[in-house]
Amino acid sequence: MRLRMRAFVSALALATGIATASLSMSAYADPAPDVGNWQSVLDQARGQTVYWHAWGGEPRINDYIAWAGNQVLERYGVKVIQVKLTDTADAVTKVLSEKTAGVNDGGAVDMIWINGENFAAMKRNDLLFGPWVEDTPNFDYVDVEGKPTVVNDFTVPTDGLEAPWGMAQVSFYYDTAKLDSVPKSAQTLLEWLVKHPGRFTYPQPPNYMGSTFLKQILTELVKDPKVLQQPADEVDAQAVLAPLWGYLEDLQPLLWRNGQAYPQNGAAMRTLLGDNEVDIAFSFSSGEVSSAIEAMELPDTVRSYVFDSGTLGNTNFVAIPYNASAKAGAVVLADFLMSPEAQLRKQDPQYWGADTVLAMDKLPKDMQDAFANLDLGIASLSPAERGTVLPEPHPSWMELVETEWQKHYGVVQ
Repeated sequence: MRLRMRAFVSALALATGIATASLSMSAYADPAPDVGNWQSVLDQARGQTVYWHAWGGEPRINDYIAWAGNQVLERYGVKVIQVKLTDTADAVTKVLSEKTAGVNDGGAVDMIWINGENFAAMKRNDLLFGPWVEDTPNFDYVDVEGKPTVVNDFTVPTDGLEAPWGMAQVSFYYDTAKLDSVPKSAQTLLEWLVKHPGRFTYPQPPNYMGSTFLKQILTELVKDPKVLQQPADEVDAQAVLAPLWGYLEDLQPLLWRNGQAYPQNGAAMRTLLGDNEVDIAFSFSSGEVSSAIEAMELPDTVRSYVFDSGTLGNTNFVAIPYNASAKAGAVVLADFLMSPEAQLRKQDPQYWGADTVLAMDKLPKDMQDAFANLDLGIASLSPAERGTVLPEPHPSWMELVETEWQKHYGVVQ
């Protein structure tokens, strides 16, 4: 769910060129809600329709979004329509195009599922409504102390401009009925592929799962991982990236289909493992693997694991564009997504299997018990089994890695 910066930069250049364009006011403008007065937000939201632009490539996630929409409609009279994206850039570019045209109210995008360079670019260009998040009722349950990425998105402070609604950490998975042991580092993965060519792949960047794999390898190979917390233009970026390109030179011909084709996304990669075309795959949540087993997409002998040195972890968010038509409705929806009820269902592998952003000790006793009694599934990793959570690099590194990767290895699907 990542912003394709090439499209964004092109649109931004257009916006810069006509900065003197006159502003227009939509007849359907939604006044900025006073989030500190929650009843007024609920009153303003009732009857609104929220167009939530969210990645639509996973059926279970789409089903969860539909459930959340039904709950918000029944409870608060807010209708939710998911605009299914294959690329978050489509929504971001839409907002920027509207700003270019002077549509500063009544925009088509009410809420975006977002993080990383998506958020950094929108924040930098004043495309977001807020701050508003910390005044919502359910933010009181969020684990700000124990999960600092809920207020820092890929090193960029959120400043109340986006609401956390899920935790993610990379985990690998394989079928224990077919493999006795698995590689647990970048180097041992390469060595394993020399003996088992074609039995691993990753989605083609700029798909976010493919880009995440590249960042995972880069984080492990770079001499000083702290350099990745700085913007790429503040260091010798090509020297930092050199180990990654050297690694990929050896890796690419050993991939599934000799690195000449790639799965479209994480779901397609999961299908390849289920169809015995690859032996190892990866996800942003071991709970998703348990969920796939529940749905009989994978055999019940599949298990998850992480690299010995740790794997990348982050928080994903929802944000509201500055010119959204239904700001109040979007705030109500975002608040519901942070509620204990919605977070409990989200963590249940029967529905999704994504980790919660909430702090257990902040919850009412009945909800604490409900989370404690939740069966996370046979392939899900416990907190102790997840090892070290590695910090995401600054967003500029993903932009650079994706651009350079396309030059070296991009193929037409």
